[in-house]
Amino acid sequence: MKKETSILMAAIVALGMISTTASAEIRKGQSTYLKKCKRCHGNGTKGSAMKTQSEWTELFANDGKKMIEIHMSDEVDDRGQKYFKGKRFKKKAPHLKDFLWQYGSDSGNVPSCG
Repeated sequence: MKKETSILMAAIVALGMISTTASAEIRKGQSTYLKKCKRCHGNGTKGSAMKTQSEWTELFANDGKKMIEIHMSDEVDDRGQKYFKGKRFKKKAPHLKDFLWQYGSDSGNVPSCG
């Protein structure tokens, strides 16, 4: 009985650590959104609700290829194009995707601020 309780407690601790890590990724993505996307797409609530969760997944597939293509249009200023062509987008893309996916229009979730 003591061994089973120990295993159960270890599993609970492990799950807690996983959810904390996922939450940290979403916070990093929200921070990136507020720094890089807000000026064109509005606050995080508005920006994340632009697409459904499956649409966000598709846009960020293949290292964000479709996101990059969209942001290379003539409607995007040079500063935005430079960001999407650069290494910073590739580094931050997984976090940004996590944030946008978590609060996609069909998720039922709303970011707490921004």
